[in-house]
Amino acid sequence: MTTPAKTTSAPSSGRLHDPSVQSREQMNIVIVGHVDHGKSTLVGRLLADTNTLPQGKLDAVRKECERTGKPFEYAFLLDALSDEQDQGITIDTARCFFKTAKRDYIIIDAPGHIEFLKNMISGAARAEAAVLMIDAKEGVRENSRRHGYILGMLGIKQVTVCVNKMDLVGYSQDVFNRIEKEYREFLAGIGAVSPKQFVPIAALTGENLTLPSNNMPWYKGASILSLLDTFTKQPPKVAQPLRMPVQAIYKFTNHGDDRRIISGRIDTGSLKVGDEVVFSPSNKTVQIRSIESFNTETRNEISAGWSTGVTLSQEIYITRGEVMSRKDHPPLVGTRFRANIIWLGRKAMQQGRDYKLKLHTAAHPVRIHKLLKVLDASELNTELVKTEIGRHDVADVILECNQAVAFDLSSEMENTGRFVIVDGYEVAGGGIITAAVADEQDDLRSEARLRDFSWIHGGVSQEDRAKRFGHRPALVMFVGKRGVGKHRYARAVESALFNAGRHTYFLDGTNILMGVDHDLTVESTQAELVRRFGEVAYLLLTSGVIMVSTTNAIGLADHNAVQALIGDMPSFVVDIDPAGNSTMPCDLRIRGTEAESDVISKVTDLLREKFVIKE
Repeated sequence: MTTPAKTTSAPSSGRLHDPSVQSREQMNIVIVGHVDHGKSTLVGRLLADTNTLPQGKLDAVRKECERTGKPFEYAFLLDALSDEQDQGITIDTARCFFKTAKRDYIIIDAPGHIEFLKNMISGAARAEAAVLMIDAKEGVRENSRRHGYILGMLGIKQVTVCVNKMDLVGYSQDVFNRIEKEYREFLAGIGAVSPKQFVPIAALTGENLTLPSNNMPWYKGASILSLLDTFTKQPPKVAQPLRMPVQAIYKFTNHGDDRRIISGRIDTGSLKVGDEVVFSPSNKTVQIRSIESFNTETRNEISAGWSTGVTLSQEIYITRGEVMSRKDHPPLVGTRFRANIIWLGRKAMQQGRDYKLKLHTAAHPVRIHKLLKVLDASELNTELVKTEIGRHDVADVILECNQAVAFDLSSEMENTGRFVIVDGYEVAGGGIITAAVADEQDDLRSEARLRDFSWIHGGVSQEDRAKRFGHRPALVMFVGKRGVGKHRYARAVESALFNAGRHTYFLDGTNILMGVDHDLTVESTQAELVRRFGEVAYLLLTSGVIMVSTTNAIGLADHNAVQALIGDMPSFVVDIDPAGNSTMPCDLRIRGTEAESDVISKVTDLLREKFVIKE
C-alpha cells in the first residue's frame, strides 16, 4: 500500500478551498524514468539551486548523511522515508512546490523501479507535462521505453527528455545523439509521445539545469529551468464541456426533507440553476432546480472542481455512474471502446474472462473483445504475439462491457476518458480510451438518443407513476422455441401481477407484427421488426407498466437490441429450455415443466431483487 504523498508545502489554513481562486498560474509536472537514472537528484538539485527549499532543510539532510556515514545526495531531499533511504530507491510519489518568475509548479517525483509502476502511474496521472530521465552511461532501458508508452497512454503530450550523468561519458555529443536517435525512433514506432526537447545534463553537478554548461558547448538548446516555462498550460477545466459523474442520490425523508439530491463532483464545465442537462447513458433530460451544499450560502451557479448536489425540476430515476452533461456536447455512449492499457496484476489479463471496469463513478463487468497488440518494452520496436496481457505489459485492446456506459476520448476529456480494471479485489490495470467502437446496437442507441433528446414530456413524471402504481416500469420477455409454454407462463405472470395491484400489460410480438408492422414486406429486415417492437415497448414502459412479452415474431437473440432502444428501463429474459442445452444469456431459465405458481414466484422474486417492486 502506498503512503500519502509527501510535500514541502506549508500546512493548510483549514478553510474550504475554492478551485476557481488562484493567484498565479500553476502547472503539474512529473519526473519519470528507469530506476537510478537520477530523477530525485534532478528535483533536489533544482530546489537547492533556486533556493526553493524550506530554511534549514539542506543542512539537516547533510547532517543526517554525516550521522549515518552516507555520502550526501540531492535525492535525499525528497526521499524522506527511512526505507527509501535504506534501499536507495523512491517508493512513493513525492510532490514538491517550485517557482519560477513565470508560474508555480508542483513537481511529482515518481518511482522508477518496475515493482512500483502502479505508484508511478498514479503520480503521472495528475501531470500536465513530463520530464523523462535517461542515464547517459546505461542508455535506454526497459522502463525508459515503458514510461514513454505510459506517458502517451495517460495523454501527456508535453515531454522533455533529460539525458543525465553526461559527466560519466565525458560529456560526449556522440553518446547524446545516439540516445536521442534511438529513443525517438522507438517512441515513433509505437505511436507514443514525441518529446519536445532532449537535453544533456549532469544533475549532480547542475550542468544545464539552471544555466548553460561550459562542459557541453555543443548543446545550443535551453536549460531545464527555461524549458519548464515553455510548457503550455492546459485550458481551464471550467472552459470545457460540462461533465459531472453521478456519485450518489440522497433523500432525507426521515428529517422531513422531500428533496432528492443528485450528488457528484463537477469535473469540467459549469452549472447554474435553470440549465437543461442530460444524463447519459439513460438519455434523460431535465432542468436544474437548485444547487445544494452543506453549511454554505445558497448559490445559483457552480463550476469545475467542486463537489456538489443538485435537485431537478422533475423526479427522474437515475443511478450512480451516469454522467450529467448538456445536450450540445454529451459524452459518447456504447458497450465497446478501444483503449491503451497497462497491466499490473499478478495474474495475466486473459481473453474470455470478466473483470470489473471502474470508469469515473461507474462500475461494470468488462472483458477483452479483441487484443490488438502487446508491446514488449524490453525490446525495441517489438510486439509480442500473445493471447493474454502479462504483468507490466502495455497493450492496445478493444474492451466490451455488458451494458452501455458513458465515456469520452481521453484526448478530449481527461477524467471520463481514464479507467482502472479490478481483478477480484485488486486494482490490476488501467488505461485511457482512444476511440469508440461500434457494436451491433450502435445505430439503435443513436436513434434512441435522438428520440429521447427531443421527447415531449407530459405533466406526470415516471417517479409520480412509480409512487402511484407502487413499482417501476419493467419488461419481462419470455423466450424459447414454439410449443414450450411461453404464452401460458406470460399470461399467468400478467394475471398474478394484476391481481396483486400492479399496473401490467401482456404484449405478444405477433400483435405488433399484424398491426404496426402490417406495411412491411417479406423482404423487410429482422432489424426493422426488432426496432418497431422496441419502440412500442418504450411507449408502454414510459406509461409506467410492467410489460410481459413473448417474442416469437422477432426471434430469440434480439434482447440486446430491444434494450438499446428502451435505455435504462429494466428488462429481464426468461428462457424456457426443455432440453437444458441453451447457452443464451438470461435472467431466469426454466424447463417448461414447472407449475405456473412456481414461475410466478420466481419472476416476482426477480422483480423484487432488482428493485422493480418493493413488496
